[in-house]
Amino acid sequence: MQPAAHAPHALFPDALLVESAWEVCNQVGGIYTVIRSKVPATMPAWGSRYCLLGPYFPQQAQGEFEPYDDYQFDTANDAFALAVKAMRADGHEVQIGTWLVTGRPRTVLINPFQAYDKLPQLKAELWQHHGIPAPDNDDLLHQVIAFGHLSTVFLQHLAAQMQPQQRLLAHFHEWMTGVAIPPLRRLRVPAHILFTTHATLLGRYLAMNDPEFYDHLMRVDWQTEARHFNIEPAVTMERAAAHGAHVFTTVSELTVRECIYLLDRIPDIVLPNGLNIERFVALHEFQNLHQQYKAKIHEFVISHFFQSYAFDLDKTLYLFTSGRYEYHNKGFDLTLEALARLNYRIQQSGLEGQVVMFFITKRPFTSINPQVLERRAVLNEVRETCHAVARQVDERLFVAAAASQDHRLPELNGMVDDYWKLRYRRTLQSWKTSALPAVITHNLVNDQDDDILNFLRRAELLNHQHDRVKIVYHPDFVSPSSPLLGMEYGQFVRGCHLGVFPSYYEPWGYTPLECVARGVPAITSDLSGFGDYVLQTIPDPEQKGIFVVHRQEKTFDESAEELTEMMWQFVLLNRRERIMQRNAVESSAELFDWKNLRVYYDRAYALALERE
Repeated sequence: MQPAAHAPHALFPDALLVESAWEVCNQVGGIYTVIRSKVPATMPAWGSRYCLLGPYFPQQAQGEFEPYDDYQFDTANDAFALAVKAMRADGHEVQIGTWLVTGRPRTVLINPFQAYDKLPQLKAELWQHHGIPAPDNDDLLHQVIAFGHLSTVFLQHLAAQMQPQQRLLAHFHEWMTGVAIPPLRRLRVPAHILFTTHATLLGRYLAMNDPEFYDHLMRVDWQTEARHFNIEPAVTMERAAAHGAHVFTTVSELTVRECIYLLDRIPDIVLPNGLNIERFVALHEFQNLHQQYKAKIHEFVISHFFQSYAFDLDKTLYLFTSGRYEYHNKGFDLTLEALARLNYRIQQSGLEGQVVMFFITKRPFTSINPQVLERRAVLNEVRETCHAVARQVDERLFVAAAASQDHRLPELNGMVDDYWKLRYRRTLQSWKTSALPAVITHNLVNDQDDDILNFLRRAELLNHQHDRVKIVYHPDFVSPSSPLLGMEYGQFVRGCHLGVFPSYYEPWGYTPLECVARGVPAITSDLSGFGDYVLQTIPDPEQKGIFVVHRQEKTFDESAEELTEMMWQFVLLNRRERIMQRNAVESSAELFDWKNLRVYYDRAYALALERE
């Protein structure tokens, strides 16, 4: 059942809410998307009673944080500003201002490095009072510990500035900010504390290294494994935060099991993640955007493939997967196996058309492949030559038409100068090649050990002309500044036909949700939080363009065959059926809007306010 949202004005009018995350104004991973996208749904309910708290890193913050001017720094009846003023009076460097995102929330940023001189004392207290170890050679841990101390100081000042009838909610995301929870409880700071783990730290490591992770989960000795992966301090911080919070939450039913076995506490509430869904007034509007951005992908595909051989772009489907490079966790291994099987199926079927599959991830590389860049440059020359010929024909055809005594089309070949005929011929000669299109667009630092490339080599999926599934492995983020795709990631998603994300370990999974938000069908798995949520809450998700591969209690081969069948059925759709499917996806996007999913947070806050 989809929960109904509360009326915004009725939400805890006597409470202040501080939401703390390492990724406030500091994009590192998925938590940034969670916090940033939730703000527009949070602000109407909380307004001036809401404040975000994060670490101050000037380089990251400068593009999206705007400090208050003196005239904006009005401390009258503003407990947050009064707390900042009190910290500054103590000599602390604290920023208060606005995060320049939709909703423009009040934001406090604190530089963790200013507390480095207190690290020996802070580390001793964490060990003495909470059994949390902290080595001397880990700078991230030092930043986390320092920020945890400064967050505690801020919340102490904030509690002192509140009106007698006011209550304070402090919500911490992930272990990097959760380290403040044990000191807050020890010092009896009057705050109702929540802690959300989006993915247990140990769970992520175990899943990457154990193909039977879910079967072995209940037998894991957390301390032995944390020491094995050299992450015991961070895992201990995560466990202390989970046990110290009044309310402990996670993001999916899948991570509930991890929390039980790895953190030894059952989460009180599950907080599914949403997006700020921007609906279009008319269906044709997002269809037009699909056409517009697909044309940009066409341009790349022409430059990448057509120098070697050509195919019909109107009968070409663009599929993609993206995310952190975790070959097993992200399901890249399953996707590749299914693509190899799909390639064989299409070849045997005699169907027309091609599938171009993009792998968008991040890997260390030295440069863009010079051959890929050269293809792009030569294609630009072909385009310029064609434009020059067209301009010359255009001018001469107009004059000939105006002077013509009959209605026949004149001989166009004679309207082109010999210079441009020769230039055209030579340009095409330099354009064509017998070399195969590269499967990867960049030169990796160590391509011999890359799992994606090694699979493609073993499977002979190397962009031969007879291959019906073509591969473009793009080991860098998509951006407008890239000379290859030259577009925003969201634009690239809109231009594609299908997103493929059959993850093995995915506590939530924003990539398929981002597809749905843009009206693009998506494949997810029942081992991702998003896929599990879809199966539990949406009847017949396939009718809405959301496909869930079953990986729980299935062999790799069974899941690969199911994924192959899903992509095969997608290939069989005609253009009209794909348009109808995109319409269905777009209409279902509102189910995942924060305006609807924020109610889970409201329930967690209500529960926290009940607990002392």
